[in-house]
Amino acid sequence: MPELPEVETVARGLQLAVAGRRIVSVTLRKTDFMDDPSAIERELPGRQIARVDRFGKFMLLRLVAERAGDEQEASSQALLVHLGMTGNLAPHFAEQPLDKHTHATFVLDDGRELRYTDARRFGRMAYLAGETLAAELLKFGADPLEVTAEEFSRRIGGSRARIKALLLDQTVLRGVGNIYADESLWSARIHPAKSGAKLKPEKLERLRTALQKILSKAIQMRGSSISDFVDAEGRPGDYQQHHRAYGREGKKCFRCGRAIKRIIVAGRSSYFCPGCQAAPRDRAGVRRKTKRKGRGRTSKR
Repeated sequence: MPELPEVETVARGLQLAVAGRRIVSVTLRKTDFMDDPSAIERELPGRQIARVDRFGKFMLLRLVAERAGDEQEASSQALLVHLGMTGNLAPHFAEQPLDKHTHATFVLDDGRELRYTDARRFGRMAYLAGETLAAELLKFGADPLEVTAEEFSRRIGGSRARIKALLLDQTVLRGVGNIYADESLWSARIHPAKSGAKLKPEKLERLRTALQKILSKAIQMRGSSISDFVDAEGRPGDYQQHHRAYGREGKKCFRCGRAIKRIIVAGRSSYFCPGCQAAPRDRAGVRRKTKRKGRGRTSKR
């Protein structure tokens, strides 16, 4: 699933490609991943895409009724798009053949078409405005690129939940997923099963710094292309070449040489180094053994 760096990459590409363009017409096909297809068909034609923002793992195509629409109007209505596991939103020339998994086409005033394709339809699309939009955005936590040390400590250090679960919880931090949680924990030398409340202030700050550094570098490299992720121009990301933990089970740790292991934490595969990321201790002070799971299929959210 695209995470913060991948969604940021797509949003930036769309900002350059379609911001300022007016939506002329809308054609919807399969709509089971849309909150209210009729609202999209009714509200989007005639509106201008004022800008494209990222919000966690979502993109927001901010809309205005006229070219002269003000900032307040652009903040009050948007097309919310989640790419799911295989979604893509990109502009195409009208003469380009439709992909068979194209489920939404937005014809723009310059003749191009903004197309949403998704083979598995695990994404989400919704037109939201006013209080509905505001209420939706309030469901999510802080942006990890902007969170302060104090807020990070309060959100992470104040919970007894395992740190991997906290990083994946979108009501705590919005936009972090499995890849960048594992990479940040490896960088900060923190075991994924460690309790957030057990982390000392210096460890919390080390994790926050690592998370922000890794996310920023991943954005610069257009994200990680694990399977079929491409940006708005159809280019894959490059950050997967810099992974230090995620997907490296059995390979040597770049720091200490121990073999990277994979366990299940918070229902997700978690990759870590048993040498650099010490397992948490039990009440008797003995390090708890983390059970290694088989290669069974795991869900992606």
